[in-house]
Amino acid sequence: MNELTGTTATNDGSAGYRVLARKYRPLDFSDLVGQEPMVRTLTNAFATGRIAQAWMLTGVRGVGKTTTARILARALNYKTAAIDKPSVDLSELGEHCQAIMDGRDVDVIEMDAASHTGIDDIREIIEQVRYRPVSARYKVYIIDEVHMLSTQAFNGLLKTLEEPPAHVKFIFATTEIRKVPITVLSRCQRFDLRRIDAGELVGLYSRIADKEGISVDPEALAMIARAAEGSARDGLSLLDQAIAHGGGAVDAETVRGMLGLADRSRIVELFGQMMNGDVAGALASYRNQYDLGASPAVVLTDLADFTHLVTRLKFVPEAARDPSLTETERLRGVEFAAGLATPILSRVWQMLLKGIPETETSNRPAAAAEMVLIRIAHAASLPSPEETARMIQSGDALPRVGAGPAAPHGGGNGGGAPMQRLAVGERGQPAGSSGPTMHLAHSAEPLPEIVARMAEAAQPEPEIEDVPVRSLEDLVALAEKHRDIAAKVQIRTMVRLVRIEPGRLEINLTPDGNPSLPGELIKKLKDWTGAKWTVALSRDPGHPTIAERETSRRDALVSDARQDPDVAAILAQFPGARITDVRIAVDEHDLKDDGIAESADGDILPAVDGEDDSDL
Repeated sequence: MNELTGTTATNDGSAGYRVLARKYRPLDFSDLVGQEPMVRTLTNAFATGRIAQAWMLTGVRGVGKTTTARILARALNYKTAAIDKPSVDLSELGEHCQAIMDGRDVDVIEMDAASHTGIDDIREIIEQVRYRPVSARYKVYIIDEVHMLSTQAFNGLLKTLEEPPAHVKFIFATTEIRKVPITVLSRCQRFDLRRIDAGELVGLYSRIADKEGISVDPEALAMIARAAEGSARDGLSLLDQAIAHGGGAVDAETVRGMLGLADRSRIVELFGQMMNGDVAGALASYRNQYDLGASPAVVLTDLADFTHLVTRLKFVPEAARDPSLTETERLRGVEFAAGLATPILSRVWQMLLKGIPETETSNRPAAAAEMVLIRIAHAASLPSPEETARMIQSGDALPRVGAGPAAPHGGGNGGGAPMQRLAVGERGQPAGSSGPTMHLAHSAEPLPEIVARMAEAAQPEPEIEDVPVRSLEDLVALAEKHRDIAAKVQIRTMVRLVRIEPGRLEINLTPDGNPSLPGELIKKLKDWTGAKWTVALSRDPGHPTIAERETSRRDALVSDARQDPDVAAILAQFPGARITDVRIAVDEHDLKDDGIAESADGDILPAVDGEDDSDL
């Protein structure tokens, strides 16, 4: 029977303990959480008899791919006293249902592609599909992690997959859909199982906790749902661990200690202190969380999550209804969204994204996290460059640096930063204060010229258009001029030109090309030309390399030479003879006029291109 509405198993010692992820595995489509689009498509397909020959189920771990495959196999072979046809209504246990869900039905074959990757395993399937099922309606092959099959195995499966016998169905599951050949995908109906929303996971875990008779704090469920990252199975494993960790009851403090998380309310408090420029308070709050066991990188990650939440609430107020949010996050998040400007939130977000990897790789992560917090708290009390220029132009007072806590300021999408503005006296010092101040020094230069110069300095560096590189040949010439033989050889043999313009080069590399060559070219072009270049790898095939063009040109000349009657007669007269080179004979007095050069060994060589029609 359906285990979410009632369970027949017990967790006593005689029956053996089953983890929650197995005990509450969905048994029919109504139990699947968060996959309504797929269920609706399958319902309509079964109702109209438009049942596909193969399905491809893809999604992150724990969203229910293998479980969905078993439910689908059960639906294909559904048979009761009243129903004898494929059906998505599986409310009553059918003749083959229990065996399929237990993985012991002889007509439903499950194979793990991770351990059966070769062509021999697929050849065994191909040989078996000709035989009809023993007792079920369809013989169903479920291949999990199908992306791990070898290329030969995929190729061997193609013909059978395209035209399988009427009694055979294929169901594939994978977490790496991009590794599956397009030829296989085109023969399957694809269903992308989406990550399960945190709110839906909270509801699912709450119902399971009620069935288990476990007292669970709603905030603890919210933390578990967030940590699951859309995976129902991961969250159930965490819930199992939390129940054992808490001795039968699950509260927020237990889950926080188990996961090494920071207190969400303290994260909100820390965010507020940073936005007010209260460095001392922010460091004290952080140190308190660190002493309680919170990881420095986790604290910064939680701050980044809350920054994202505040920014999202600014534009999508309905996001406050998310059941995975705590009451503190919901109320304070809305408050911060109304009081902080978008540029400030964006700046905090960027600083946290840069600070998290710094903290993770530092040999002193606690100190690194403190430095990140100091930078953010300091920047929160500073205006943006645009606002500074506007204040100078309008003659407004400039903000005091290090003035201590200040109330959030500047709502909407404007640029006002949370800072304290002070009146500036005649000598640039704040009235009634002797602390450090930020002020404009006296200058003989008029104010409009100062603002214009600041604006000009903020402009990006102009591109240099007069760059002596317009082809691969120019690159080779530069490498030869600077005596960089290795670069010259690589450019000639590995680089396929896609597009070239002043300051930008788009290339494609040959299969044996040096993957670090684009980065090396950026440095070399800077040294060779004095200009800043961008070298990008393109997916376009590009033009042939210089070496490929020369080889093609030489092959064309040799081919033309073979067709010459005199050369053909010589080759016929001397068996084993071959053409090694082709040279065009001309009079010496025509060299200058015809653009023909003399080689180093005295031979007369033509300036021949790939389309030369000269007779040999």
